[in-house]
Formats: sequence, structure tokens, C-alpha cells
Amino acid sequence: MAGGRRQAPPREDLLAAAMEMIAQRGLEKLTMAALGREVGMSSGHLLYYFHSKDELLLRTLEWSEGRLGAERARLLARPGPARERLGAYVGLYVPVGHRDPHWTLWLEVWNRSQNAADDARDRQAAIEGAWHRDLVALLAEGVSRGEFRAVDPDRFATRLRALLDGFALQVVIGLRGTDREKVLGHVREFLDERLLADA
Repeated sequence: MAGGRRQAPPREDLLAAAMEMIAQRGLEKLTMAALGREVGMSSGHLLYYFHSKDELLLRTLEWSEGRLGAERARLLARPGPARERLGAYVGLYVPVGHRDPHWTLWLEVWNRSQNAADDARDRQAAIEGAWHRDLVALLAEGVSRGEFRAVDPDRFATRLRALLDGFALQVVIGLRGTDREKVLGHVREFLDERLLADA
């Protein structure tokens, strides 16, 4: 470019860099100034793109969720029993471990949403809604095939996601005695007891 001026990186690169900083250094290290240094932009230029740190965090979450949503769609479209695909859904939902960057970001966005504008809350609800709709559809399929008991898919999905959220919080904050494998075992046992149709 003329004058040696650097072109701003694409917005997706900025969001990927923000997520990488959260993963490598923790959320507390993600500031506009630090992200600017990482991508070669001024914090003022970043503010032009995102207007506030709250907006940066929410956009980063939406970007990360977009990638997870594509992975979820791929997993749920696989052939095979609904129970196997439900296990894949749970595996994607539960954090990989303490300080999982995606879940760390979710916690911060949830915390900031107490004072957020309606638009930000609506965007969070859209993310949550996508997870919920996919789970309801999978449960309904399992019920219709006779794999699952005749549960109300929407009610069961609401309760299952509340259970997953509670366990996920324990994993991501590093609660002693709780880890991903134990959580997956608890959820598997719960689903076997409450959902699987009697042979």
C-alpha cells in the first residue's frame, strides 16, 4: 500500500486473534491495547470496529459459536442412532477442561449481560436458541424412532441443557473433584436412566 501503511486485518482475523489470546493468556489479558499490539493496530482503530470491549467479546463469542454450530451440524447429520449423536452433542457442549476459552468467554458475556442492552441480550438468546433447537430436533427424532422414551422434547431439552450448564461451570472454573470425564459419565448415566426406551 502507498506510504507503507498497513492494511487492517479482516474482522474474522481480529476475532480469531482475540480468541487465541483468551486461550493462551486468559480473559484478563485481553484488552483493546493488547489485542491491537497482537494484530498491529491501534486500540482506537479497534474501537472503530467494535465500539467497546463488551461488543468485542460478544462478536468473538458469536464467531466462536459459528464455528461450533458448523461442527454441531456435521455431528448431528451423521447417520446412526440418535443416542450416539446425542452423545456427540453433549461432548461438544461440555468444556474441554479448566479455563476452556470458549466457556471462559461465555461466562464473561453472561456476567456483562446483567447491564447489557436488549440487542446484546437478543444476540445471546439467538446463540442459546440454536443449541436448543438442535437438541429438541434430535430428541424428537429419537422419540419418533422409539429409541427414546415418549418425553416432551422441548421440556427435556430445557432440563438437559440446565444440567449441562451446571456441570460445565464446575469444569471451567476447575472445581476440585470435577473434570470433563466425570461430567460426561454423570450425563451418560442420567440419559440412560431418564431417556432410553425400555428394551
